[in-house]
Amino acid sequence: MTAQIERVRTYIHNFDENLQGGIPKGQVVLITGTPGTMKSSLAYSILYRNALENKIKSVYMTLEQSRENLIQQMATMGMDDEAVKEYVHVLDLGLIRKSLTQISAKGTWLQVFKMYADSLKHSLGYEILILDSLDVLEMAAQMGESRRTELFYLFEWLRNLGITSFLISETSPEAMLENKYDEGYLADGVISLKLQEIGETDIQRRIRAVKLRSTNHKTGYFSLLFSDGIFRATQVITE
Repeated sequence: MTAQIERVRTYIHNFDENLQGGIPKGQVVLITGTPGTMKSSLAYSILYRNALENKIKSVYMTLEQSRENLIQQMATMGMDDEAVKEYVHVLDLGLIRKSLTQISAKGTWLQVFKMYADSLKHSLGYEILILDSLDVLEMAAQMGESRRTELFYLFEWLRNLGITSFLISETSPEAMLENKYDEGYLADGVISLKLQEIGETDIQRRIRAVKLRSTNHKTGYFSLLFSDGIFRATQVITE
């Protein structure tokens, strides 16, 4: 008899049902897409809904948006229940980055990221981590020719931390087909978001699970809708 895999729900209506219940616990998953595809909002909603429904502790590390700006943005989207504050912790790594501008030694930024992730794991006991974004971390860490190797060890380190990780990356569906897309091969899962033109005037957000280890999932696109603080995946709507 096959052992039941524990999963983290995304709470995207009709999407978890197509992922056998959600993301297997302990995996490293990329959330990819071009600007405007709501990557950060969708990632935050995973933490928010898990806190609201299951009291699961999580950490959102931002290197791009300030903590105040992120929280304000999520509040305008209806994700501002006071009960969640105890479980969702937002850390502004961008502020730390600014204070370390004089430090240029290769690898320093990976060490800073790991230090905070490990320290918060021990102090908070969080189960889910969002990194926004992997692209900025790579740039700050000055990954060069050894990028694939460094990503491999970073992803292994995250798995050994005993958490489920979602790493945001500004990658288009087309770029995933290029040989340089090392992170896609190294990650356990890839969730892709894109903007699809419908006719001459309409734009539709779409979502698909490109890969997800230990999961029998659909690989096609769904329309991604958002209302009342909740994401929904529906059958693709065409003209």
